[in-house]
Amino acid sequence: MRKYLVVMDETEEAKSALRFASHRAAQTGGSVHILALVPRQNFNAFGGVQATIEQEARERAEVMANSAAGNIFAESGKMPQIAVRLGDPEAIVRDYLTEREDIAALVLGASAEGGPGPLVSHFSAHAGTLPCPLYIIPGGLDREALDRLA
Repeated sequence: MRKYLVVMDETEEAKSALRFASHRAAQTGGSVHILALVPRQNFNAFGGVQATIEQEARERAEVMANSAAGNIFAESGKMPQIAVRLGDPEAIVRDYLTEREDIAALVLGASAEGGPGPLVSHFSAHAGTLPCPLYIIPGGLDREALDRLA
């Protein structure tokens, strides 16, 4: 079974990538894995304050990922697998792909305006070293175009 990994955050491009991956999974009899990232904070506060800030960020990421998973389940009847990880986004995605040899493709969304985004820039520059194909979904596509392409 093909498993599509989508890195989820609150951006529109992540939502487009998730829509593409969920429709692609439905077409191929596959499934979706949602990886929600919680970046480490760029400042050092007192230990308790830092831990509280990171816990709140983790909880927001879990709510966002569960909401996205619920939408996929409502449309396809299949519940995606969810993982929430704290740390450097590029390292987390690479480690997840290494841990999960069953991932068939990494699906990322590019921004419709400006640069493509840090994950797209990083992984497109290193696509030759990935253990699976990289799908980059253009942010300017509407829902119908995404569904047609999937």
